[in-house]
Amino acid sequence: MITGITAQNIQSGFPVIAVAHVSTPYISVYPWTGSFGTKAANPETLATGTGQGVTFTPSGDRIALAHSTTPFISVYPWTGTFGTKVANPTTLPAGNGFGVAFTPSGGHIAVGHGTSPNISVYPWTGTFGTKVADPATPPPSNGIGIAFTPSGGHIAVAHDFTSPYIAVYPWTGTFGTKVANPATAPTGAGSGVTFTASGDHIAVSHLTSPYISVYPWTGTFGTKVADPATPPAGTGQGVTFTPSGGHIAVAHTTTPFISVYPWTGTFGTKVANPATLPTNTGFGVTFTPSGDAIAVAHGTSPNISVYPWTGTFGTKVADPATALASSSYDIAFKGNTGKF
Repeated sequence: MITGITAQNIQSGFPVIAVAHVSTPYISVYPWTGSFGTKAANPETLATGTGQGVTFTPSGDRIALAHSTTPFISVYPWTGTFGTKVANPTTLPAGNGFGVAFTPSGGHIAVGHGTSPNISVYPWTGTFGTKVADPATPPPSNGIGIAFTPSGGHIAVAHDFTSPYIAVYPWTGTFGTKVANPATAPTGAGSGVTFTASGDHIAVSHLTSPYISVYPWTGTFGTKVADPATPPAGTGQGVTFTPSGGHIAVAHTTTPFISVYPWTGTFGTKVANPATLPTNTGFGVTFTPSGDAIAVAHGTSPNISVYPWTGTFGTKVADPATALASSSYDIAFKGNTGKF
């Protein structure tokens, strides 16, 4: 157990780790200083269904959960504990909430969801503003993964069922004209999307081999990067880069459930698997803000696995004393959501 950590210094400096999961309370948060601290008390007003996407504001003062039952998005003040749930947006997302991201400035919140238009964005000032007009060409299927470029100039939506499985729009507080599709689209339903911290590449995890596709990004899609020599072993579910941009991680179905590659604009040789693997399908993956640990949200107890990271996997960190109640779908550290 971590001692000497207060709500004040959690908010001002220490990271915390938030996990979206299948059963009530649907979100769990722990202090993090290289090991799990005592689980934060649940929010007074719980989310209404399965937590599927989680993120913090860039300043870390709010935590947002996309979930499966109306209102599909719940946001809480965060000061080391959950504050009173923020009032729902006047115009709710149209269906099942899958992914959520804030702009880098924190001025807007985006929710990927089921049912057209599959993406909803709201001004954010600590409360929801009036929903932004839908894009002229919405994603053609469920919005699963959401990411803004680090500059905030574009918004990307990984979507399922319908090719090209990725849609990107210029973003100026409203949606611009959809960017032309990549010449070589991902091969299956999109499940996750992220940009490098420098914004020069976009990565999409997807449901068909090679399970991960990466493209140079200059405001348009460049030629798809060559696939890794050793692709992930199963369906790509979540994807992220280290904060430094030196590695790319993919959470996936099929053992070892997590694959990491050196990244220099191309895939390097796959990093050796951790000695203690996640126990089932990896759904979400992220790094600490400093890049010194990697966390995997997965199915089967303990439903989350965290490893020290030095370019290789260290010995798995001890599980939290208060375990997660169910399979987890997404994970975020305050200060590094991987969603910009």
